[in-house]
Amino acid sequence: MNLQLTGQTVAVMGAARGIGRAMVTAFAGEGCRVCGFDRAEPAELAAGGKAGGVEATRADAVPVAGGAARPTGRIAGASDATLAGGATGAGGATRADGASSLGGGEVARADAGSSADAAAWPAGATFVRGDATKLDEVARFAEACGETDHLVFCIGAGSGKAGFPFWNLSPADWPRVLELNLVSAVNAAHAFAPNFVRRRRGSLLFLVSVAGQTGSPTDPPYSAAKAGLINFVHCAARDFAAYGVRVNALSPGMVKTDLNQSVWEALQRTLPPAERRDYATWAEEKIRRISPLGRWQTAEECAALAAFIASDHARSITGQTLNVDGGQVMHA
Repeated sequence: MNLQLTGQTVAVMGAARGIGRAMVTAFAGEGCRVCGFDRAEPAELAAGGKAGGVEATRADAVPVAGGAARPTGRIAGASDATLAGGATGAGGATRADGASSLGGGEVARADAGSSADAAAWPAGATFVRGDATKLDEVARFAEACGETDHLVFCIGAGSGKAGFPFWNLSPADWPRVLELNLVSAVNAAHAFAPNFVRRRRGSLLFLVSVAGQTGSPTDPPYSAAKAGLINFVHCAARDFAAYGVRVNALSPGMVKTDLNQSVWEALQRTLPPAERRDYATWAEEKIRRISPLGRWQTAEECAALAAFIASDHARSITGQTLNVDGGQVMHA
């Protein structure tokens, strides 16, 4: 199927790793001009400064229209929860050797990065480093993208703690998770809204979670934040419809990402050492339990759906939550 996306501009937030990185690769493969945003550079940009002739730019170094760049304060640092698409906000100290200190014994931390992370950063795709919780930095990214046809928001991070019940967490655990998962998405919508209203076409796609659809008690702040984002998608879809702009949500199931691994880490931390499972065993057991298709989902499958939703083939689809979850959530 020819999606006819060639030459269109796609802004991907949470572009460095996981599902967001797969989005960059998929849209570039469709002939799109891709602009990426994340709090940390993709590995090859961080290592060598450039990939495919592209150099990472800080959001506070993006020029303001009609003037020079103004400093906007600190870029989100290593002490913050990671904002990558399919990233980790896991609690517990992560050591340089890749193991996570869980207390009462350790669980070896495998690299759960998606296969999409291994793909080279596409030639011609630009990248801006910034903090999505800061509206001014997201606005600078929007300005750097220029005339944008599609926005794909792939930012997510959990609390790094486990519920079962919710009062295992403190109310103090909630604000940062809501800020990362919900407020960042609202920032993105506000920053790009003038572009879409002016152009009177295009689409916005927000990555959510089955946790937000089912009220999962695994990480209550994360579940609530993603549920809030699903509701905001409905609001935004109604508001943008008069301008010919579509807004949807994409809900992944079990995808091998840093965020998925952070859930495993948080749950293992609550168990006695003798009852802990390695990541592969835990994931296989969970997939058999919750997924009718009984298989992993992939970042590339999510990206393929995102590309279709951006195309004119999906011009009548708006205000929907589209699941790539192996049948975990089945709609009436």
